[in-house]
Amino acid sequence: MSDSAASTCQTAVSACSSDPSVLPVETRVKIEPTSRWVRVQVDGVTIADSKSAVLLHERGHLPVYYFPKSDVRQDLIVASEHRTFCPYKGYASYWDVKVGDRVIEQAAWSYPDPIPQSEGVREYIAFYWNKVDKWLEEEEEIFVHPRDPYKRVDAIASSRHIQVVLNGVVVADSKRPVIVFETGVPVRYYLPEEDIRKELFTSSDLKTSCPYKGDASYLNAEINGQSYENIVWTYQSPIPEIPKISGLYAFYNERVDTVYVDGVQETVQQWHKSILDLFEE
Repeated sequence: MSDSAASTCQTAVSACSSDPSVLPVETRVKIEPTSRWVRVQVDGVTIADSKSAVLLHERGHLPVYYFPKSDVRQDLIVASEHRTFCPYKGYASYWDVKVGDRVIEQAAWSYPDPIPQSEGVREYIAFYWNKVDKWLEEEEEIFVHPRDPYKRVDAIASSRHIQVVLNGVVVADSKRPVIVFETGVPVRYYLPEEDIRKELFTSSDLKTSCPYKGDASYLNAEINGQSYENIVWTYQSPIPEIPKISGLYAFYNERVDTVYVDGVQETVQQWHKSILDLFEE
């Protein structure tokens, strides 16, 4: 399941500036054009509208859209005095967004004089995902972060025997999972409700969104007096691209005791936010 990605760029700036010697720039950042029509809106007003955006990939971080300055409403952004430095991109300048009486401070940033390896974002502006109201790819609203063109999400029906153990108790046992293989994310096993011991779970108030699957709701568990918050999630109405997981339930493999697949204990898998993290450093 994809994380929510509040303040993608600021995370990247602060993370990469902490130790500029970790990796050479050319292995940290990749900038490429995208053919998608991308728009950003605030209070119903389109503040960026581009068919010439670029997508910046950076190790350890989610991809970020950068818009040509000519495709950003210059009358709706105001230069801020805030500055930061990233050794992989250079000095960043920040912009406030002003739509009517609403002012969103430091909602956008740019690299007016990037280092040579990141020259591809000169004269481009990026926006904090969660500071604006709405993102569109073509005519579809997208959530959380841009969809990575290098990521696959395959939901495949299986007959493997899946057992989930939590605090010594088998809380799920199924031979009809839908297995989701998602690039950079641990394998997830989505199980029918009937194959989960629902009496051990209660509904959570947590709701999240994933750009590849849709809106998720969660369950808490109470096992032998121990509470486990938001340990299970389900997409009751996933987006049309991934209908097979509708109404099924998945566990955080890394938060339960173990997951058995055909009687064999599953090994711990890693998360990767960027496609660059999958390759040798």
